[in-house]
Amino acid sequence: MDNLQLQRILNDKLSPELIKDYAPNGLQVEGSKTISKIVTGVTASQALIDKAIELGADAILVHHGYFWKGEPEPIVGMKGRRIRSLIKNDINLYGYHLPLDIHPQLGNNARLAQLLDIEVEGGLEGHAQSVAMYGRLKQAVSGVEFAKRIAKALEREPLHIAPENADKLIETVGWCTGGGQDYIQLAADNGLDAFISGEISERTTFVAREQDIHYFSAGHHATERYGIKALGEWLAKEHGLDVTFVDINNPV
Repeated sequence: MDNLQLQRILNDKLSPELIKDYAPNGLQVEGSKTISKIVTGVTASQALIDKAIELGADAILVHHGYFWKGEPEPIVGMKGRRIRSLIKNDINLYGYHLPLDIHPQLGNNARLAQLLDIEVEGGLEGHAQSVAMYGRLKQAVSGVEFAKRIAKALEREPLHIAPENADKLIETVGWCTGGGQDYIQLAADNGLDAFISGEISERTTFVAREQDIHYFSAGHHATERYGIKALGEWLAKEHGLDVTFVDINNPV
Protein backbone atom coordinates (compact mmCIF):
# COMPACT_ATOMS: atom_id res chain seq x y z
CA MET A 1 0.00 0.00 0.00
CA ASP A 2 1.16 3.55 -0.76
CA ASN A 3 2.11 5.47 2.41
CA LEU A 4 -0.13 8.43 1.57
CA GLN A 5 -3.01 6.08 0.82
CA LEU A 6 -2.60 4.62 4.30
CA GLN A 7 -2.79 8.12 5.77
CA ARG A 8 -6.03 8.77 3.85
CA ILE A 9 -7.52 5.51 5.15
CA LEU A 10 -6.59 6.37 8.73
CA ASN A 11 -7.85 9.94 8.41
CA ASP A 12 -11.15 8.73 6.99
CA LYS A 13 -11.57 6.34 9.91
CA LEU A 14 -10.46 8.64 12.74
CA SER A 15 -11.52 12.10 11.43
CA PRO A 16 -8.70 14.11 13.07
CA GLU A 17 -10.07 17.35 11.61
CA LEU A 18 -12.97 17.23 14.08
CA ILE A 19 -10.88 17.85 17.20
CA LYS A 20 -8.18 20.32 18.22
CA ASP A 21 -5.08 18.42 19.34
CA TYR A 22 -1.64 18.98 20.89
CA ALA A 23 0.33 17.32 18.09
CA PRO A 24 -0.08 16.67 14.36
CA ASN A 25 -2.21 13.64 13.55
CA GLY A 26 -1.28 11.51 10.56
CA LEU A 27 2.06 10.97 8.85
CA GLN A 28 4.72 12.57 11.05
CA VAL A 29 7.93 11.17 9.53
CA GLU A 30 7.90 10.01 5.91
CA GLY A 31 9.67 6.82 4.88
CA SER A 32 9.18 4.19 2.20
CA LYS A 33 6.46 4.89 -0.37
CA THR A 34 5.35 1.26 -0.23
CA ILE A 35 4.08 -0.22 3.01
CA SER A 36 3.90 -3.98 3.53
CA LYS A 37 4.56 -4.38 7.24
CA ILE A 38 3.21 -2.19 10.08
CA VAL A 39 4.13 -2.21 13.76
CA THR A 40 1.67 -0.62 16.20
CA GLY A 41 2.43 0.52 19.73
CA VAL A 42 1.42 3.09 22.33
CA THR A 43 4.46 5.38 22.15
CA ALA A 44 7.12 5.92 19.48
CA SER A 45 9.97 5.20 21.87
CA GLN A 46 13.41 4.08 20.76
CA ALA A 47 12.57 0.57 21.99
CA LEU A 48 9.52 0.42 19.69
CA ILE A 49 11.53 1.75 16.74
CA ASP A 50 14.26 -0.84 17.35
CA LYS A 51 11.66 -3.62 17.43
CA ALA A 52 10.09 -2.33 14.20
CA ILE A 53 13.53 -2.38 12.54
CA GLU A 54 14.05 -5.94 13.79
CA LEU A 55 10.68 -6.99 12.32
CA GLY A 56 11.37 -5.29 8.98
CA ALA A 57 8.48 -2.83 9.28
CA ASP A 58 7.83 -0.11 6.70
CA ALA A 59 5.62 1.86 9.09
CA ILE A 60 5.00 2.45 12.78
CA LEU A 61 1.53 3.50 13.93
CA VAL A 62 1.28 4.93 17.46
CA HIS A 63 -0.94 6.87 19.86
CA HIS A 64 1.91 9.02 21.19
CA GLY A 65 4.02 10.32 18.33
CA TYR A 66 6.19 13.43 18.02
CA PHE A 67 6.12 17.24 17.66
CA TRP A 68 4.01 18.11 20.70
CA LYS A 69 3.04 21.73 21.22
CA GLY A 70 5.43 23.49 23.58
CA GLU A 71 8.26 20.97 23.27
CA PRO A 72 11.74 22.15 22.12
CA GLU A 73 11.88 22.25 18.31
CA PRO A 74 15.52 21.26 17.59
CA ILE A 75 15.90 17.66 16.44
CA VAL A 76 18.73 16.78 18.81
CA GLY A 77 19.41 14.32 21.64
CA MET A 78 16.80 11.63 22.20
CA LYS A 79 14.45 13.17 19.63
CA GLY A 80 17.25 13.30 17.06
CA ARG A 81 18.24 9.68 17.66
CA ARG A 82 14.69 8.47 17.22
CA ILE A 83 14.08 10.39 14.01
CA ARG A 84 17.47 9.39 12.57
CA SER A 85 16.58 5.75 13.22
CA LEU A 86 13.31 6.14 11.32
CA ILE A 87 14.87 7.96 8.35
CA LYS A 88 17.93 5.67 8.15
CA ASN A 89 15.64 2.62 8.00
CA ASP A 90 13.07 4.24 5.67
CA ILE A 91 10.23 3.78 8.19
CA ASN A 92 7.06 5.90 8.12
CA LEU A 93 5.75 7.14 11.47
CA TYR A 94 2.02 7.78 11.90
CA GLY A 95 0.61 9.20 15.11
CA TYR A 96 -3.02 9.65 16.18
CA HIS A 97 -3.63 11.14 19.61
CA LEU A 98 -7.05 12.52 20.64
CA PRO A 99 -8.82 11.10 17.54
CA LEU A 100 -7.86 7.64 18.79
CA ASP A 101 -8.97 8.42 22.34
CA ILE A 102 -12.49 9.39 21.29
CA HIS A 103 -13.32 7.03 18.41
CA PRO A 104 -16.64 5.34 19.33
CA GLN A 105 -15.55 1.82 18.29
CA LEU A 106 -11.74 1.70 18.17
CA GLY A 107 -10.92 4.42 20.68
CA ASN A 108 -9.13 4.04 23.99
CA ASN A 109 -12.21 5.15 25.93
CA ALA A 110 -14.49 2.77 24.04
CA ARG A 111 -12.14 -0.16 24.53
CA LEU A 112 -11.71 0.52 28.23
CA ALA A 113 -15.48 0.52 28.63
CA GLN A 114 -15.66 -2.88 26.94
CA LEU A 115 -12.94 -4.30 29.16
CA LEU A 116 -14.67 -3.09 32.33
CA ASP A 117 -18.20 -3.95 31.17
CA ILE A 118 -19.43 -0.34 31.35
CA GLU A 119 -22.44 0.61 29.25
CA VAL A 120 -21.52 3.89 27.54
CA GLU A 121 -24.15 6.61 27.94
CA GLY A 122 -22.40 9.64 26.45
CA GLY A 123 -19.66 12.23 26.55
CA LEU A 124 -18.95 13.81 29.91
CA GLU A 125 -18.51 17.18 28.21
CA GLY A 126 -21.92 16.87 26.56
CA HIS A 127 -20.87 16.37 22.92
CA ALA A 128 -19.72 13.62 20.57
CA GLN A 129 -16.07 14.75 20.55
CA SER A 130 -15.82 14.64 24.35
CA VAL A 131 -12.46 13.31 25.54
CA ALA A 132 -14.10 11.99 28.74
CA MET A 133 -17.02 9.58 28.83
CA TYR A 134 -19.61 8.35 31.32
CA GLY A 135 -21.69 5.21 31.65
CA ARG A 136 -23.26 2.67 33.96
CA LEU A 137 -22.44 -0.74 35.39
CA LYS A 138 -24.97 -3.55 35.06
CA GLN A 139 -24.86 -4.03 38.82
CA ALA A 140 -23.56 -1.75 41.57
CA VAL A 141 -20.29 -2.87 43.16
CA SER A 142 -18.06 -1.72 45.99
CA GLY A 143 -14.90 0.28 45.39
CA VAL A 144 -12.79 -2.73 46.37
CA GLU A 145 -14.63 -4.98 43.90
CA PHE A 146 -14.28 -2.46 41.08
CA ALA A 147 -10.55 -2.10 41.76
CA LYS A 148 -10.24 -5.87 41.40
CA ARG A 149 -12.13 -5.73 38.09
CA ILE A 150 -9.75 -3.07 36.77
CA ALA A 151 -6.70 -5.05 37.94
CA LYS A 152 -7.89 -8.20 36.19
CA ALA A 153 -8.75 -6.40 32.93
CA LEU A 154 -5.57 -4.31 32.68
CA GLU A 155 -3.19 -6.74 34.39
CA ARG A 156 -2.02 -4.14 36.91
CA GLU A 157 -3.26 -2.91 40.27
CA PRO A 158 -4.94 0.51 40.10
CA LEU A 159 -4.49 3.17 42.75
CA HIS A 160 -7.87 3.56 44.44
CA ILE A 161 -8.71 6.78 46.29
CA ALA A 162 -11.98 6.29 48.14
CA PRO A 163 -14.31 9.11 49.17
CA GLU A 164 -14.91 9.85 52.84
CA ASN A 165 -17.84 7.44 52.58
CA ALA A 166 -15.63 4.52 51.51
CA ASP A 167 -18.60 2.11 51.52
CA LYS A 168 -20.38 4.05 48.76
CA LEU A 169 -21.40 1.64 45.98
CA ILE A 170 -20.43 2.30 42.36
CA GLU A 171 -23.04 2.22 39.60
CA THR A 172 -22.29 5.29 37.46
CA VAL A 173 -18.74 5.78 36.17
CA GLY A 174 -16.85 8.46 34.28
CA TRP A 175 -13.51 7.83 32.62
CA CYS A 176 -10.78 9.33 30.46
CA THR A 177 -7.77 7.24 29.52
CA GLY A 178 -4.25 8.62 29.86
CA GLY A 179 -3.74 12.00 31.49
CA GLY A 180 -7.41 12.75 32.08
CA GLN A 181 -7.38 13.07 35.86
CA ASP A 182 -8.74 16.62 35.96
CA TYR A 183 -12.05 15.47 34.48
CA ILE A 184 -12.80 14.07 37.94
CA GLN A 185 -14.29 17.42 38.92
CA LEU A 186 -16.75 17.27 36.00
CA ALA A 187 -17.60 13.70 36.98
CA ALA A 188 -18.26 14.81 40.55
CA ASP A 189 -20.34 17.77 39.36
CA ASN A 190 -22.50 15.30 37.43
CA GLY A 191 -23.04 13.15 40.51
CA LEU A 192 -21.14 10.09 39.25
CA ASP A 193 -20.07 7.44 41.73
CA ALA A 194 -16.58 6.87 40.32
CA PHE A 195 -14.00 8.21 37.90
CA ILE A 196 -11.12 6.42 36.15
CA SER A 197 -8.09 7.88 34.41
CA GLY A 198 -4.59 6.74 33.63
CA GLU A 199 -2.61 9.30 35.61
CA ILE A 200 -3.22 10.93 38.99
CA SER A 201 -2.15 14.33 40.33
CA GLU A 202 -1.67 15.38 43.95
CA ARG A 203 -4.89 17.40 43.82
CA THR A 204 -6.92 14.43 42.54
CA THR A 205 -6.80 12.76 45.95
CA PHE A 206 -8.59 15.60 47.69
CA VAL A 207 -11.23 16.00 44.99
CA ALA A 208 -12.13 12.32 45.41
CA ARG A 209 -12.22 12.47 49.19
CA GLU A 210 -14.11 15.74 49.46
CA GLN A 211 -16.47 15.40 46.48
CA ASP A 212 -17.83 11.95 47.40
CA ILE A 213 -16.47 10.09 44.37
CA HIS A 214 -14.31 6.96 44.05
CA TYR A 215 -11.20 7.53 41.95
CA PHE A 216 -9.04 4.94 40.19
CA SER A 217 -5.66 5.67 38.60
CA ALA A 218 -5.13 2.71 36.29
CA GLY A 219 -1.97 3.78 34.44
CA HIS A 220 -1.48 5.96 31.37
CA HIS A 221 0.08 3.18 29.30
CA ALA A 222 -2.23 0.47 30.65
CA THR A 223 -5.40 2.37 29.76
CA GLU A 224 -4.16 3.28 26.27
CA ARG A 225 -2.87 -0.04 24.93
CA TYR A 226 -6.17 -1.11 23.49
CA GLY A 227 -7.11 1.61 21.02
CA ILE A 228 -3.95 1.37 18.94
CA LYS A 229 -4.13 -2.42 19.08
CA ALA A 230 -7.73 -2.33 17.84
CA LEU A 231 -6.82 0.11 15.06
CA GLY A 232 -4.11 -2.22 13.83
CA GLU A 233 -6.46 -5.19 13.92
CA TRP A 234 -8.98 -3.19 11.91
CA LEU A 235 -6.34 -2.36 9.27
CA ALA A 236 -5.40 -6.03 9.01
CA LYS A 237 -9.00 -7.20 8.70
CA GLU A 238 -10.38 -4.51 6.40
CA HIS A 239 -7.32 -3.78 4.26
CA GLY A 240 -5.28 -6.98 4.39
CA LEU A 241 -2.18 -5.36 5.90
CA ASP A 242 0.44 -7.24 7.91
CA VAL A 243 0.21 -5.63 11.36
CA THR A 244 1.98 -6.56 14.60
CA PHE A 245 1.21 -4.94 17.96
CA VAL A 246 4.29 -4.49 20.17
CA ASP A 247 3.70 -3.70 23.84
CA ILE A 248 6.72 -1.93 25.32
CA ASN A 249 6.49 -2.19 29.11
CA ASN A 250 5.76 1.10 30.87
CA PRO A 251 4.75 1.10 34.58
CA VAL A 252 3.31 4.65 34.44
